[in-house]
Amino acid sequence: MTPHTDAHPQMADHWWWRPGWQPGTRFLTFHFTFQDATDVHRLAAAYRTALADVSGLDLVPDRWLHLTTQGLGFAGTVPDHEVRAVLTAAADRLAALSPFDLTLHRPEITPEAIRWEASPAGPPTAVRAALRDAIRTVRGTVDESDDGFAPHISIAYSNATGSTAPVQAALDTVDADPATAYIDHVELILLNRDQHMYQWETHTRIPLGKGRHKAEAALADGSRQRWCR
Repeated sequence: MTPHTDAHPQMADHWWWRPGWQPGTRFLTFHFTFQDATDVHRLAAAYRTALADVSGLDLVPDRWLHLTTQGLGFAGTVPDHEVRAVLTAAADRLAALSPFDLTLHRPEITPEAIRWEASPAGPPTAVRAALRDAIRTVRGTVDESDDGFAPHISIAYSNATGSTAPVQAALDTVDADPATAYIDHVELILLNRDQHMYQWETHTRIPLGKGRHKAEAALADGSRQRWCR
């Protein structure tokens, strides 16, 4: 007799502790964030409503929506003077890259998250390449691999195992227009994942496409306002 198998793929718990992580860990990383992206908030609200009754999910509120871009290192392992040097090098490189629009259509299910694949992928990939070059110039190496970067924004994380069928059924009920976000900066943040959610404090915002001198002025201003919640 053939054993019964679920025709649907399975969800997995996202919140296992990756190497180097434990409760209380803080990580310096560059992300795009979406606190002011009202069109993204509209689309996110539609999917949060649809997913609200699906068990095993942690839904991401507007303030914690993000596009993971490039890690710098665990807090305490990157000296302050290297952080400052990386920010200066990054500002120089990002001044040459123009702001851009990202569009979100329907989210997809992955084993550990429900997420939008942001398009076009080219501009955020170019920002990541510039950040990696800045880190490498200052620190000599970049810890994270350059393989397989796929710009995405998660609307929910899985906290349990189980079939994807209820998730897909909920997603299929949503009839909403795509959302567009205007991206004109990237942020260095101090990230934690202590409460089944990626949360952070903002260290510094780096603008895109301002020209070198304007970028340096904006970087200096951002550094004065670091650690804003």
